[in-house]
Amino acid sequence: MKLIIAIVNRDDSSELIHKLNKAGFMSTKLSTTGGFLRAGNITLLIGTEEEKVQDVIGIIGKCCSQRSELVTSSAGNYSEHFFASLPVEVTVGGATVFVVDVEQFIKM
Repeated sequence: MKLIIAIVNRDDSSELIHKLNKAGFMSTKLSTTGGFLRAGNITLLIGTEEEKVQDVIGIIGKCCSQRSELVTSSAGNYSEHFFASLPVEVTVGGATVFVVDVEQFIKM
């Protein structure tokens, strides 16, 4: 038995959960916050048999593609009450996936 921990962009999570459920995989959704942009992420906990791990990773890969977005940067000149927000292009999306061994799995 394996536990897949997938950290994905909040915008990708609905489609991902739908596709996982459609393929027969159940998940637990946790709302999390990323450290870089302080943006909302979703962390999914997915338990599955070892032989189905690549199926789950494939679904994650199809639903969670990386893309570029413009975000407002908080860099500017604070002197004389002047502050400029500059748009910066960053890569968002994708997924960070951990696969760990599960010693015991009990569903009650």
